[in-house]
Amino acid sequence: MSLSEDLRHELAAITPRSECDRLAELSGLFHSAGSVHLKGRGEVSVHLDVGDPAVTRRAFSLLRAFDVVSEIRTYARHAFTGGTRYQLHVAGDDRALQVLYEAGVLTSRLTPLERPPRRVVARSCCRAAYIRGTLLGGGSLSGPRSPHLEIRSAGVDGADFLARIAEEEGVRLGVLDRGRHAVAYAKGIETIADTLALAGASGTVLLFEERSVMAATRSRANRLANADHANLVRTSRAAHDQLRAVERLRRSGELAKLPARLQEIAELRERHPTLSLRELALKCRPPATKASAHRRLRKLQELASP
Repeated sequence: MSLSEDLRHELAAITPRSECDRLAELSGLFHSAGSVHLKGRGEVSVHLDVGDPAVTRRAFSLLRAFDVVSEIRTYARHAFTGGTRYQLHVAGDDRALQVLYEAGVLTSRLTPLERPPRRVVARSCCRAAYIRGTLLGGGSLSGPRSPHLEIRSAGVDGADFLARIAEEEGVRLGVLDRGRHAVAYAKGIETIADTLALAGASGTVLLFEERSVMAATRSRANRLANADHANLVRTSRAAHDQLRAVERLRRSGELAKLPARLQEIAELRERHPTLSLRELALKCRPPATKASAHRRLRKLQELASP
């Protein structure tokens, strides 16, 4: 299951305690995933289009709590994954239109609003519920390598509104216009975690942070393993060159004429071809430093050069 699905399922299981929170969540759902259809003669209907059955059930439950009748329909999505999509069709009867007006989805003249009026998100709990609704309807979460959270909106005005109410709760979201739609987004683990916590998705926050820690640990382990492998390759090549130099000096008889320290490091390299410079240095008598061992071996290579 993806992080986006984990997020939607956790949020869909939250039951708002007060009517104002239910109204704000409903508003967020319709502003992120809803559309208004004019049927002529002043009649309208509203559709909610989502890709998750858990979100569909949550929206259906919210509408029923306000005594609004809705019909659930499904259709196959032909593009991309070809998965099933879910639509809630809300007929434009008097009760439905009244609730949608109170939720700031429609004006009193039945025209769609890109963002709700201030009264819908006047309280802190309502702002959190509205953000939860927008995440249910148009949120996506990815990570942990490149953590990114975005919430889709029909236009820039709606995304700006979402960013403003999030900032009132101490969370800063960016806004991006993508032409056909706009998004409010967050990058970075801390900002994403704050946004999810504000909406009530504490479980997803823990899961997201756990995956981030695991990914960082795995990445560090890979870097260390790669570095160790590179060091081993370099050490092996250097030791091979040093052994060849010692062999040339021994064949020519020059090795026996060299100072005792150079003869000692040459013999140690022959006896221990896989040891590192530090390990060779510690076997010298008296023990030498790594730099000293390196200088002595380099001197042997210089002497052995044609």
